Amino acid sequence: MAIQQTATTSFKVELPQGIHNFGPTSPDTFKIALYTAAANLDAATAAYTTSGEVVGTGYTAGGNTLTITVTPVAANNLAGTPTAFFSFANTSWASATFTARAALIYNSTEGNKSVVVLDFGSDKTVNNDTFQIIFPTADANSAIVRIS
Repeated sequence: MAIQQTATTSFKVELPQGIHNFGPTSPDTFKIALYTAAANLDAATAAYTTSGEVVGTGYTAGGNTLTITVTPVAANNLAGTPTAFFSFANTSWASATFTARAALIYNSTEGNKSVVVLDFGSDKTVNNDTFQIIFPTADANSAIVRIS
C-alpha cells in the first residue's frame, strides 16, 4: 500500500466544474478522516473510504468535520505567482488512543468526494491523549490547499 500527499486528481477536475463550495456563502461540509500505514491513498483516491481507516479509542469512522477559516482568496506567493488558497481550523480528537499515518480531507456534502491526501511522513501515535492536526499558516506560500 502507498500514501502520497497530493491534491487528488478528481478534485482538480471537479473544482472548475463548481462541485466543491468552500464558501463564504453556504459552504459544503468538509471532513478529515485518519488512516493507518496500510491505507492506499494517492492522486487516484476519488472519495472517502473506510479501507485502512484508523480504529481506536476517541476516533469515529469518517473523522471530524472541519471549519473553513479562510475562504478562497488570492495573493502573490514568494515567487510572485498569483495563488488562490483557503484553509481550515485545527482539529483534534480528545482522550484518543490510536496510530495514524495519513489523513484525507473530503467533501461530505458532495458524496464524500476527495480533496487532498495528507501524509504525516511516519506513524503518529497517541495514548489516552489529544491527537491534533495543526494546519499551516493560511497564506499563498503555506496554506494547506494552494492553486497557482
